[in-house]
Amino acid sequence: MGEGSLYAALVERGMSRRSFLRFSAAMAATLALPATYAPRIARAVETAPIVPVIWLRGQSCGGNTEGLLRTIDPTVSSMLLDVLSVEYHESLLAVSGADAELARTATMERYPDGYIAVVEGAIPSGAGGAYCLIGGRPLTDIARDVTDGARATIALGSCAFDGGAPAARGGQTGAGGVRGMVSGGKLVSLPGCPMNVVNLTATIVHYLAAGNLPPADMAGRPLFAYGHLVHNQCERRPHFEFGEFALSWGDEGAQKGWCLYKLGCKGPETMANCPTVRYGGEVSWNVRAGAGCVGCTTPHFWDSMLPAYTRLGTPVSYLPELPVLADLPILPNMTVDQMGIVLLAGIGGVAALHGTGMTVREHRKGVAARHEKEAAAKRHATAEARRVEQAEQAETSGSAELPGSAETPELPETPGSPETEEASAAGIVLDSEEAPRTAEESRGGEPVTSPERSEAADSGARSGGPADSRTVTATEAEQPEPESTDPPEAS
Repeated sequence: MGEGSLYAALVERGMSRRSFLRFSAAMAATLALPATYAPRIARAVETAPIVPVIWLRGQSCGGNTEGLLRTIDPTVSSMLLDVLSVEYHESLLAVSGADAELARTATMERYPDGYIAVVEGAIPSGAGGAYCLIGGRPLTDIARDVTDGARATIALGSCAFDGGAPAARGGQTGAGGVRGMVSGGKLVSLPGCPMNVVNLTATIVHYLAAGNLPPADMAGRPLFAYGHLVHNQCERRPHFEFGEFALSWGDEGAQKGWCLYKLGCKGPETMANCPTVRYGGEVSWNVRAGAGCVGCTTPHFWDSMLPAYTRLGTPVSYLPELPVLADLPILPNMTVDQMGIVLLAGIGGVAALHGTGMTVREHRKGVAARHEKEAAAKRHATAEARRVEQAEQAETSGSAELPGSAETPELPETPGSPETEEASAAGIVLDSEEAPRTAEESRGGEPVTSPERSEAADSGARSGGPADSRTVTATEAEQPEPESTDPPEAS
């Protein structure tokens, strides 16, 4: 523990070892670190050298400085004002004018890359920076010089964070935050109106113990202080869960400590640790005092979160870069409940349109299916009628060809040989090619041979002569054999 260490300076001012360890444990809790980190923080602060601070003030009400000076815990104020060696602060310097400017430039020369820059208030850039001059120089130039030579820069309060009230809608000075002036990862923002001095102390302690700034979100706010919703840490959260709300200031619900959401509390939309670290020596904060959260750590909260005691505005009010939408007469005045009703109505309308469209679609599909079914039935009936007609035609034509089913038409006489004519006159039917075919032969079948014809053919073949192809009818068989008229042959 050297002569120029922080712990030595604290001991000289009467801080006991027990108080120092208690302070280290409180810083570990504030940084959302386990209790085992308290000894490490104590060792880091014990060996850390005294760090000089250059504190700039721009367009602001001075509430952050007042919050620092009005702290109840003397160790915090001693650490920041005495131990940390605030070399330049316009509100705390005994000198003024050229001597004050000389104190700032001398500190920058004496501690190159060895001091911490703290910026409180917005930085106006309108009219060439003429809206805020210090020693005849624009604050934009001074802030750029100071932050360029600092080891780390802390944007203190909502105005230094994003311009705050001077940058709200209707502002004329072109005010903005510090973020656009600092390059690299040397900037951390502690928004709040005012900021909580406990968060400032914890940020510096983290830098002394770890050698870098604490992890931050996309807006540059340290997660240990701005990583949780106020609503989730609020002591009135159980009343919100049970639907117990104060409806007017001073009513029964307000006296019983019920939720202030319906009176405009912005806790459900605000990221901060106000319920846990509180203000005034960790004694109270807005909601505990019955005033409700105003969302002062939210970007552009003067446009998006105010009026303070009115229900949350529409999401359009969170977009100051879209003034055309934000200036619509209905949108900024619409509450979250009203917006929810509008969204539910829109979803219901879309669902109704979807249902109507589906009904019409199903109806059209049913009509088309019915028409298709009717057309298929007609096609089936037509095909069945055609089949019956073809069957009837086939049956009619087949009956005409069957033997005995109808009168066999007489065949025309075909002139033949004299033998054929004599055989026909005698009642003998010749089995020759000129004989008509049977029904089976005419339909393409095999020729049919009668039994008598077959026997005649067999007897002819046994006698060695030509087969007698003549067929004797029954009438001819009954007639007597004619007597021969030829004379007997001479012996």
